[in-house]
Amino acid sequence: MTDDLAGSAPEDRAPGDRAPGDRAPDAGDPVIRLANEFTEVVVERVRTRNGARLRISVPSSGHQIMLCPLELEALTWQDHELFTRLLKTPHGPED
Repeated sequence: MTDDLAGSAPEDRAPGDRAPGDRAPDAGDPVIRLANEFTEVVVERVRTRNGARLRISVPSSGHQIMLCPLELEALTWQDHELFTRLLKTPHGPED
């Protein structure tokens, strides 16, 4: 699941590159990097014309998503079983 603001595909950008139209992180806000043996994600707060968003990106693939506060709240309504199901087929349903 990606949110490409300028319509450019993540595979067309080098890891860490921002698409045109991406907003910069807020000055002074920390960039959080979380990693384990399987992946690394970068979490940062960005300002858009519609307010603050949380951008979660994966440098190795270029995938990213920007979530508003309500979308983030909706994550808290879920249990771990949802994420277990999502990880079974992370790139969509199998044919």
